[in-house]
Amino acid sequence: MLHRLLLGLVAVASLTLVGCAHSPQQLRPEPKLISPLTAVGQGQPVVVRVADGRPSPVLGTRGGLYPDTSNISVSGPDILPKLQAQAEAAVRLLGFTPTANAFNAPQLTLTLAELKYQSPKEGLYVTEADMTASIRLDVQNSSRRYSGRYGASLNQRFGMAPNQATNTKLVSDVLSDALTRAFKDPTVSQILAQ
Repeated sequence: MLHRLLLGLVAVASLTLVGCAHSPQQLRPEPKLISPLTAVGQGQPVVVRVADGRPSPVLGTRGGLYPDTSNISVSGPDILPKLQAQAEAAVRLLGFTPTANAFNAPQLTLTLAELKYQSPKEGLYVTEADMTASIRLDVQNSSRRYSGRYGASLNQRFGMAPNQATNTKLVSDVLSDALTRAFKDPTVSQILAQ
């Protein structure tokens, strides 16, 4: 009888510990421009490129009892086409015509410089997370060059550990904020227009 009781306690303790562990999450965020842009161009072509400047696709961990097994990641091949589409949409809204290649046309390169997700290290349960995104724009028009870095951050508290859909939305939000800040910079459109 005592043996069965001990086995039962071990099983319950194991299930409790497993409940504190989190599985890795592969997020597929959908960044979007979140405010209107002012058109300054006259339809001039602009070569638009995007790049992933992060050292790793891993944003951070979800924390909990086993943070080493709870990585959150966003792959470059998944996010770059979405950023390319949004950068081209932004260039159109600014009054220019995005193109893959045009001789002597102004060039705009968007680089995803940073994307991070941090949960507090202590404690068994995830109750909050800090997300940051940073985008760099490099603009060149003949001899004029401009480089700007645009960041956004978000702190979110949770009643329970966030699932993949929640984390996808949060990372999408912080990326959208950084993306919009980048294209709202009036210097970017001024250099493209000259």
